[in-house]
This record gives sequence, structure tokens and C-alpha cells, in this order.
Amino acid sequence: MTFVPQRQLRFYMTSVAPCPYLPGQTERKVFANLPFSEGAHVNDELTQAGFRRSQNIAYRPACEACDACVSVRLPVPEFAFSRSQRKVLKRNADLSRDLVEAEATTEQFDLLRRYLHGRHPGGGMSGMSWLDYVAMVEDTAVRTHLIEYRLPSSDGGPGDLVGVCLTDLLGDGLSMVYSFFDPAMEARSLGRFAILDHVRQALIVNLPFVYLGYWVRGSRKMDYKADFRPMEQLTRLGWERLLDQPAAGTDVS
Repeated sequence: MTFVPQRQLRFYMTSVAPCPYLPGQTERKVFANLPFSEGAHVNDELTQAGFRRSQNIAYRPACEACDACVSVRLPVPEFAFSRSQRKVLKRNADLSRDLVEAEATTEQFDLLRRYLHGRHPGGGMSGMSWLDYVAMVEDTAVRTHLIEYRLPSSDGGPGDLVGVCLTDLLGDGLSMVYSFFDPAMEARSLGRFAILDHVRQALIVNLPFVYLGYWVRGSRKMDYKADFRPMEQLTRLGWERLLDQPAAGTDVS
């Protein structure tokens, strides 16, 4: 049964801005504020319709001259780990995984700053302040949590924090809202590992999908998502299997 909110959502359009993924292109987004009392249910419906969440706002691309951004998700029961993906899981088998409340910590923020400086210098989030990070994590009424990945500890206490994922729990899956990790540990492929580990988490709790947000064909920042198969994309006819081959040589560390 489709959930119908008690109050009609109001959608707005952003102004035109440079596209952060494709040089020479511009972007616009359509967005709506998630209602506080029904935020979780509305977030479920909008995510399944191709929207992404940022704090209490759900948005999706509405570009007039470009449709490169495609909503994608992994069908968990059909997902088979490739040989290279099994190597990534084995490489990170020593990491602990902790599900924690959506509460910002200075340890997480320090890791985020290192990640942004190392992987996205000069990007749109590079100037994020501590209060901005607190809002990103805590300003929401949906079912969300943080996954922390840590190295083994030598003294019995918590090990060093090397990865964090802000993840929404949906009625039909897990939505990876934002992930960041230690940029100095490129050999571990922590970004790829986080996706694979969310597939494992979804399998454990019997959820059928892991939502990865947007795949932007032709963007080096996003092409790594095409390496995860099978994958479904949202089309005008609904969710359909992505049939073309993975992009060659793409990776996310």
C-alpha cells in the first residue's frame, strides 16, 4: 500500500548552477521539505522515486538539457560478490563495524575534514564547519544512523576511526546518504568496501535493496558505481535492470 502524507508536499526549484560532475554543464534541482511527523514514510516514498535526502530536504535533478544523473540501487538477493570484491572484503576483515546513533562527534568531523582535503579539495563541501556537520547528521526526522569502521585496538579501547557512513533505514532497503573515509588508506578501497558491507548488512536483516544515489555517466567521480552488478536504474517506466557493461578501469578508494 502506498503511503499518502496527511499534508500535500510543496516542491520548489533551485536556480541554475554549474554542474559539479560534468564540466561545461549546468544543474537544477527540484526539492521538498520532509515533514517532521511523517518524515520517515515520505522519505521512503521519495527515495523509491529517485530522490536523495540532505538533512530534512529531499531533492532530485531537474536539468533541462541533461539527464546524465541516474538513480541506482543494488538488488541484494541477486547480488554476487565478484573475485575483486571478495578481495576488498578480505582486505578489510580486520575492521570493526559499529552502528551508532546519528549524533555528530569531533572524531568523525576530523576524519571528514581529512577526507575532503585529500579527495575533494575545493569542492562544494570543503568549507564545511562543525555546525554544518552537526546539521548534516542530526537535523532530520527520518530513520537514520551512522556506521563507524575502526582499526583493531592495541589497548582494548576503540580503534582508530577510518570510515563513516550516514545511512537511512528504509522500508525496502538501506540508503547510503553520505560516506567518508581516511584518504591515506587508498590500498584498502574503503569507499568500495562500505558499499559491499552495506550489501552484507541488508542481507542480514532481509532488506531487498541498497540505494547508492546517483550514477553520473561520464563523470570520473561517479563511474565507479557502474562496477557493482547487478544494478537497477530508475527510468520513466520504473526500476529496470542496467544492462550495459561496467566502466573499465574505474574505482573508488
